[in-house]
Amino acid sequence: MVNPASLQRAYAGKRVLITGGLGFIGSTLAIALIRLGAEVTVIDSLIPEYGGNLQNLAGYADLIRVNISDVRDTYGISWLVQDQDILFNLAGQTSHLDSMTDPLVDLDINSRSQLTILEACRHHNPAIRIVFASTRQIYGKPNYLPVDEYHPIVPVDVNGINKLSGEMYHLLYAQVYGMRICALRLTNTYGPRMRVKDSRQTFLGIWIRQLLDNQPITIYGDGSQLRDFNYVDDVVDAFLLAAVTEDSWGQAFNLGDDQPISLVELSNLLIKLNGGGCAHKVDFPPERKAIDIGNYYANFTRFQSLTGWQPCTELEQGLARTLDYYRQHRHHYWDAVAQPMPYADPHPAK
Repeated sequence: MVNPASLQRAYAGKRVLITGGLGFIGSTLAIALIRLGAEVTVIDSLIPEYGGNLQNLAGYADLIRVNISDVRDTYGISWLVQDQDILFNLAGQTSHLDSMTDPLVDLDINSRSQLTILEACRHHNPAIRIVFASTRQIYGKPNYLPVDEYHPIVPVDVNGINKLSGEMYHLLYAQVYGMRICALRLTNTYGPRMRVKDSRQTFLGIWIRQLLDNQPITIYGDGSQLRDFNYVDDVVDAFLLAAVTEDSWGQAFNLGDDQPISLVELSNLLIKLNGGGCAHKVDFPPERKAIDIGNYYANFTRFQSLTGWQPCTELEQGLARTLDYYRQHRHHYWDAVAQPMPYADPHPAK
């Protein structure tokens, strides 16, 4: 279990940088850090496809330094990492389908930019502590369940391959340069502030939008697919623990939950909590079927044994909080609210 007093001591006065800090998990983490007494800077490009939203820091914006920039900017990131104690590296392209239709952009953001960040840290702040947000997608279709860290790694899409390379760069820099780095392999994270305007971040987001718009929840396939879910506050606790646990350096850990649920059961639970609604099953579009991983849920005991972390928020409770949040704030999330930050290549062609 997380000890709030020990985290307060660990983070009070610390200078913390969060890439992707206006996104779903990054903003929730930033707010938690402010409450712990840290000095927080967030980086976000506010590119519309990637989930950043200024509303995510509502009530805390005056307490957090916000830098609208792109992690692909070598000079900018080199300046920003200086004098920071901790880096939570959450910037990334999360859409599996987008990675297949535009693989080079996914490569640029999820692979090349990770080297940009690591090189900036190595040269300008090698003592910084780094926690990298990796993904369960690197495993591909499970050979056995629950999936532990020893499971074969066979990604089924470009996103999984590029996220794997990003993770491996981080672990390599820990091994070769002695940097204090670890990675967390996230499963389905949900909760307030997640992207709900489309399915680029998580299918659960678009389900919530459909439900609150009085539209049927769309289930691909027969709905028997099993998934595990982590509420965002529990995931934030995992990041906070990982950054202050010395024995985590150089390792990657699963997050997850030991109570998986089928998609049909999940839709029924959402409908019950909403007080009404419906769901319908449709055939997988070919492009989605080709990269679907089937059943998945994780074994998170390695991280639990090291840090004491475990998911504490029951799914029903977390979903109820999430639905309530979007009932109150839907006008900030249904439509595009962020303006894109044009990406300028630091090395333009002459």
